[in-house]
Amino acid sequence: MGKGLPKMSNQTRGFLAAMATVLMWASAFPFTRFLLEYYTPGAIMVLRFIVASIILIVIGIIKKIKRPEIKDLPLFFLFGIFGVFAYNFFFNTGTVHVVSGVSSFIVAASPVFTAIWAKLFLKETMTPLAWLGIVLSFSGLMGVMISQTGGFALNIGVLLLIGAAISGSVLNITQRLLVRKYTALEATTYAIIIGTLCMLIYLPDGIAEFRTSTLPANLALIFLAIFPAVLAYIAWGYALSKAEKTAHVTVFLYLIPFLASLIGFFWLGETFSIWSFLGGVVIIGGMVLTNVFGRVK
Repeated sequence: MGKGLPKMSNQTRGFLAAMATVLMWASAFPFTRFLLEYYTPGAIMVLRFIVASIILIVIGIIKKIKRPEIKDLPLFFLFGIFGVFAYNFFFNTGTVHVVSGVSSFIVAASPVFTAIWAKLFLKETMTPLAWLGIVLSFSGLMGVMISQTGGFALNIGVLLLIGAAISGSVLNITQRLLVRKYTALEATTYAIIIGTLCMLIYLPDGIAEFRTSTLPANLALIFLAIFPAVLAYIAWGYALSKAEKTAHVTVFLYLIPFLASLIGFFWLGETFSIWSFLGGVVIIGGMVLTNVFGRVK
């Protein structure tokens, strides 16, 4: 018998899982933009995560995941309230005012805020290159804001998306602390359930809009629940578990804005100004400098 295909290394498996995660998370931007033609932001959020919670509960029962300890509940609540509820509220509402390509660039600043929180709360040391990267990213963020408003007047959509980026950074810090003790599936399951409970205030709107929505919109909603909200988190946890260093995987996140822009362009026909694009490139460049070259060895 032949030897068959060569065995895939753990690093290769991790990279493939990271690429799958990035593609799924990038798709959330244009899919949400599409759904906003049929649903309000709150309705999208609550229906999507009710489906995601049900899926995760079923998986959790099958996998027999452990229950969170009482002393860890504050972290789970921070993860669920900020990383799930607040992030998706700001993201969905902000996307009403900003095209998906530009919104993905703004939200991509989340690792920069994460670096600041890590310095303040985790006492992590950063190099001068890391701080330079933070300054560059904020400069790019300002460029995107100006391109969306035609001046220094604040665009509510941009501000909301900055809120999403900050909420995402809180997610990164709390998740980092939780996965030291819990699996990615356990941390994700309980956080999403907590976040979904906060979203139930929008359930009446979700039920009413679901009755009048179209089949393509509802299929898109199910896609958002299964892929960016469930499978992506599981794949991301797998990628992190196989990586020799976290930076080897997190660098893939910088592809999300470009992938989201491509999907939005080919599917929704979205365009955005050259200044928005250049501002996004500066954001990504600053994040690479902060999270890759600016790391303490």
